[in-house]
Amino acid sequence: MAIARQVLCLSAFLSLPHARCEPIRYSVAEERESGSVVANVAEDAGLAPAQLVARRARLASEDGRQRFRLDRGTGRLVVAERLDREELCGHSATCTLPFELLLANPLQFLRVEVTLEDVNDHAPVFPEESLTFKILEKSDPGSRFPLEGARDLDVGSNSVQAYSITPENEYFSVSFGSRSEGNKYVELVLEKPLDREEQAEVHFSVIAVDGGSPPRSGTTQIHVVVLDVNDNAPVFTQERYVVKVLENAPEGSVVLSVVATDRDVGVNGAISYKFSQTVGQRDSAFAIDLTSGEIKLTKPLDFEVAKNHELSVRATDGGGLSAICKVLVEVLDVNDNAPELVVSSFSSPLPENALPGTVVALFTVRDRDAGANGKISCALEDQLSFSLRPAYKNYYELVTVSTLDREEMARYILTVIAADAGSPPLTTTQTFTVDISDVNDNAPVFNQTSYTMYVHENNVPTVLVGAVSAADADVGPNAKVTYFLAPHHSAEQPPCSCISMNSENGHVFVLRPLDYEQVRQIEVLVSASDAGSPRLSSNVTVRLVVVDENDNAPLVLYPSQDSSPPSNELVPVSAEVGYLITKVVAVDADSGQNSWLSYHLLRATDPGLFVVGAQSGEVRLRRPVTERDAMKQKLVVLVRDNGQPALSATAALSALLLSDFSDVGLPHSSQATEDEDGSLTTYLIISLVFISLLFLVSTAAFITHKVCKRKELKDGHVLYGTGNLQSDLADAATAGTLPHAYCYEISLTTGSGNSEFKFLKPILPSLPLQHHALGGGTHDEQDFSRGPATAEEVVPGNPGMLSAEQPRSLSSN
Repeated sequence: MAIARQVLCLSAFLSLPHARCEPIRYSVAEERESGSVVANVAEDAGLAPAQLVARRARLASEDGRQRFRLDRGTGRLVVAERLDREELCGHSATCTLPFELLLANPLQFLRVEVTLEDVNDHAPVFPEESLTFKILEKSDPGSRFPLEGARDLDVGSNSVQAYSITPENEYFSVSFGSRSEGNKYVELVLEKPLDREEQAEVHFSVIAVDGGSPPRSGTTQIHVVVLDVNDNAPVFTQERYVVKVLENAPEGSVVLSVVATDRDVGVNGAISYKFSQTVGQRDSAFAIDLTSGEIKLTKPLDFEVAKNHELSVRATDGGGLSAICKVLVEVLDVNDNAPELVVSSFSSPLPENALPGTVVALFTVRDRDAGANGKISCALEDQLSFSLRPAYKNYYELVTVSTLDREEMARYILTVIAADAGSPPLTTTQTFTVDISDVNDNAPVFNQTSYTMYVHENNVPTVLVGAVSAADADVGPNAKVTYFLAPHHSAEQPPCSCISMNSENGHVFVLRPLDYEQVRQIEVLVSASDAGSPRLSSNVTVRLVVVDENDNAPLVLYPSQDSSPPSNELVPVSAEVGYLITKVVAVDADSGQNSWLSYHLLRATDPGLFVVGAQSGEVRLRRPVTERDAMKQKLVVLVRDNGQPALSATAALSALLLSDFSDVGLPHSSQATEDEDGSLTTYLIISLVFISLLFLVSTAAFITHKVCKRKELKDGHVLYGTGNLQSDLADAATAGTLPHAYCYEISLTTGSGNSEFKFLKPILPSLPLQHHALGGGTHDEQDFSRGPATAEEVVPGNPGMLSAEQPRSLSSN
């Protein structure tokens, strides 16, 4: 029934913020191990475990100690530390530990009280391990001798329940009970008169047994010395003294004086006073005068530590008889403690968009003083944006009352003053520093509208080429800018994989070497994003321009430099000076001055016979042909570009000096041309003798064949080809042959000082402009018009051919 009432009360409490109701009460035995389950507080409170987690449920106590722990996952209330009832509540009949269950969003409170049940964990303890009684031998049977009872820190049935004597003897028994005032007593009762001459001393033990299960016991040794007649014991004027003392009484102040009288005279009537050594009084704040019985303070009292002090005073006469009285000192409170303000929760910083009524801090106030000295009032110093709101009992909430603006005020310093009602009143000041956090309402802004960076081709991997920078007007994480490459939205531009950037500082790196001949320019989109929620970002275009390096040697297109023997150029011996023999055609994949080619005669059979045009590559006669010139001339032309350092290639070619073009049937062997000594003549004469008949027939056939061949040379075409000059130059250089998408026509005529060398357009149709593999960019259509002197003329009537009337070097775009 009680649990149902608590559940109904809790439901009303949860429906009305800060509603008051009876607390939920539990009980648990002391000395339980840490982690022991007390109860399921979530179930009793009508809360699901998920609500405890969502609402950040936690426990709070006035003294700040967490003796219990809340398991949010199950809603169980468990013991957080070993609980000692005697340490927490002393000898009180009941021991209750109050605390609050705090729930956030919305803020609610639930009072919980746990009663600590006593277990029998302490044995009775006598104040002294042994006592000596001096008893007159003529004492009457039934005489009673008071004992200081055993103290048991446990309460109730676990406290002392019985006393006994062991070993039993015929002289004494033990009597115990309670008087009308509620004071317990323990006395030794004399059963029969003592006879000193028969037995001068009696030894036995008094055992105190508590009511626990199993029971515990304590023992004190009794030594009875039989004396001659001293038949009067001291008697106190009061069995129980009560005195009240202010807690600020100075050290040495007299609390009171106890008085005992003895009707005996002489030594038997001389009384001395002393405190009975009881449990917990070894470090007592009191001292007693042995002869006068005055009780004085030895150190200041503290009402907040102990409100009452109980003393036992023993008065002993000279004959050894004694009496005991009780002294109860009540400590009166004075206003010596300022209010205490304990902050349970504090939220800072607050977002500037926090709604009015937002709870900033939750705190409790208390005063260890009592009465009016412990009554507290709280106030918030001049402040328009915040206010104090009473919550539950001595709890207060610090809440906002208006909209906050970080731009106007980024920090508030709030002062809460707690004052008690004492005279004079004592105050405590608590300062709350509330920082207003920024809302992410500004996107990063780049310091440039676009960036252009340069990198030389054949760069080392991961080379730094530049940096971008963006600033955010917000603060904190909202202003922390992170850089990254944004994906391209254009389908024509594939994502770039050769550029990377440092997300922290915006440094731009090129991850792999670039080739200017493949890619001239790359454009990427860089995004700068802050760390706010939601994130804000902005974009900027970064243009990476590749700078050309002289990394391609010239490539000779004509004459072909493959492994086959070079073709022979036919030169009539009657040719005039300046006669065009052939033209060396070469290209360079580089651009700018790195692709400007110059031609030089490196070697020749007769160096003075030929000259090479430095810009055009045309091989011409430098002087007229003489009879001393070899019939077959070998030339090596050096083709060199204008880069730093310069790269070069060589072109080997042959020329046949013929008096008549019918002599083209002469052997092409260099040995036959150069061997003009007598042995060759002899060999020819002998050969002609043996084949004289065959020679006539062969000569006729040969002349016929050459006539046909000359006709073919007039109309015939020698084809050479090249593919895309951007992609196939390397293949052409290694294979020694021309690629296969271009045609050239050589037309040789007789009787003319000049011959034609014509270039055809590509056989394949013109390819569309291609984007660079990375970042865009286009290749221009291949032509032969690059360089300072490389303009070819289109052959009239044949738009697919280029004229070589003015031969020049061939280069690519």
